[in-house]
Amino acid sequence: MNKKIKYDKRYQEGDTPWELDRPDKNLIKVIKEQQIQPGKALDIGCGTASNAIWLARNGFDVTGADFSPLAIEKAKERTKQQGANIRLMVKDFLDGDVVGFDFEFVFDRGCFHGFAKEDQRKQFAKNVSRHLKEDGLWLSLLGNNDDEPRDEGPPMRSALEIIMAVEPFFELIFLKAGRFDSRLEKPARCWLSLMRKRNKT
Repeated sequence: MNKKIKYDKRYQEGDTPWELDRPDKNLIKVIKEQQIQPGKALDIGCGTASNAIWLARNGFDVTGADFSPLAIEKAKERTKQQGANIRLMVKDFLDGDVVGFDFEFVFDRGCFHGFAKEDQRKQFAKNVSRHLKEDGLWLSLLGNNDDEPRDEGPPMRSALEIIMAVEPFFELIFLKAGRFDSRLEKPARCWLSLMRKRNKT
């Protein structure tokens, strides 16, 4: 089963533990603590657009992309109900460009970590870099392999795996351990990774 069909099926069945129906607390905290100013933003793997809506309400000009057509359908319904002005599109970020470049802020919550192969993670990081303006920021929330072993939940990546993928294209502002914002009693551990695009030399 390919990923698009798999995730459409999960959205159809409501098997979407990553969907909070509200903005992610880690996103809000980083935006406020780092004083990230509103600008042109891209939410990769936006799902039903809870985070994209929060960004738009806080002054960002937001584009949301997800490879699940059903997720984007639900996102369009939600943004219409809440009166949020967001561009939404079905797009596999690893395979192609999102319409528009020169974003100032990119956010992904559990998208980058979904790629098991090192070359795929490097390609993902390269694509993020290509879509950002100079000094643009990328906030990624990833599964942390310091967590206890488990059979399900987000993929777990090491700090080294993250650094190896992003280093050619980004400088790390911080890479710190935390916990996913979740409805679970004991949320999975995560990495909060904030990066700045490397300037061309």
